[in-house]
Amino acid sequence: MTILANARLIDPESHEVRAGGLRLEGGLIAEVLEGASVPAGATDLDGACLAPGIVDLGVKVSEPGERHKESFRSAGRAAAAGGITTMVTRPDTLPTIDTPEVLEFVARRAAEDAPVRVLSMAALTKGREGREMTEIGFLLDAGAVAFTDCDRVVTDTRVYGRALTYARSLGALVVVHVQEPGLSAGAAATSGKFASLRGLPAVSPMAERMGLDREIGMAEMTGARMHVDQITTARALPPLERAKRNGLDITAGVGIHHLTLNEFDVADYRTFFKLKPPLRSEDDRKAVVEAVASGLIDVISSMHTPQDEESKRLPFEEAASGAVALETFLPALMRLYHGGDLDLCQIFRAVSLNPSRRLGRDTGRLALGAPADLMVFDPDAPLILDRFALRSKSKNTPFDGARMQGRVLSTWVAGQKIWSRGDA
Repeated sequence: MTILANARLIDPESHEVRAGGLRLEGGLIAEVLEGASVPAGATDLDGACLAPGIVDLGVKVSEPGERHKESFRSAGRAAAAGGITTMVTRPDTLPTIDTPEVLEFVARRAAEDAPVRVLSMAALTKGREGREMTEIGFLLDAGAVAFTDCDRVVTDTRVYGRALTYARSLGALVVVHVQEPGLSAGAAATSGKFASLRGLPAVSPMAERMGLDREIGMAEMTGARMHVDQITTARALPPLERAKRNGLDITAGVGIHHLTLNEFDVADYRTFFKLKPPLRSEDDRKAVVEAVASGLIDVISSMHTPQDEESKRLPFEEAASGAVALETFLPALMRLYHGGDLDLCQIFRAVSLNPSRRLGRDTGRLALGAPADLMVFDPDAPLILDRFALRSKSKNTPFDGARMQGRVLSTWVAGQKIWSRGDA
């Protein structure tokens, strides 16, 4: 039995921040304590925040195939240090996670090496090539929690419709990336004056709107359960709101970098700021933050995408897209908190409660009987981020050298402390 006392409980389910603590037993929350008292034998958290652990939907772990970029061991250690208790991993590996055998290999490697929970998504089509759907039923039996071709859009609508219909018949969740592929091909920035001045190949924000309109139509036609991984533009918000109002089983997410950075951060062609989709205008960023606050956008994820030095040290338009974010997730979220954009309950609703609910998990709550997957953090602790101190194998973070606030103090999975700052 473990008692964590004298904390600020961040409860996204009741939308309350209150003084209290938790008694943990058998991997579950056995009691919710009220007030700042410290019972005998309890761990005194001294007023630190105690919240559900982050459930990070859309993590890239480059195993199998590119372990030099990220392995389950390195990603698991980085996640634990970042307050992430569940990583939901993507299937864009080498080879693609598109068969039960590859999925079982990944699950075995994760269980051996990662201290956090790992849930795996599988590909929707074989090789993510959009020509033939995977054996969704067998993959579900092997443990897949969702199906996605990641940033490869299935352009054959007939194949796509069959896959969605089959997924719907099995109750499977499909995760989609909404960019019109023809317009988005080769784009390195969002179209506008800034991209023109920099001479960068760009894509209109309408590409996202067009991609979303198509996905909404496919969801309406097939009845599939759908999650949109990244909504990054204001133009995409009205159709998303209409789809939800019309009763479609659709949720939406956004990556932390699109909530905290904008197109001007590219500045002098700094490739650590090259993302997919590209960084947007400040007006788009503000609109998406407001959509998270209102609940229109359900989930915030890190969209952790490790890339090695060789793939980033190239001209901007040729460099690989993506950034690591497991350890920088909390400090970046605290930018939104300290800026007055989101309160702590709104943040943990989006990073813990909502992704847990979408995946049918009981995590993300500070409730009696819920799994004791928790994080303790100080939202005000200052730091200057050093990318070389990150536990990820790849160091491609846009926050290198940034002054930030927010430190994870400890991380707990199933009632066991798996990481502590004092032990780091």
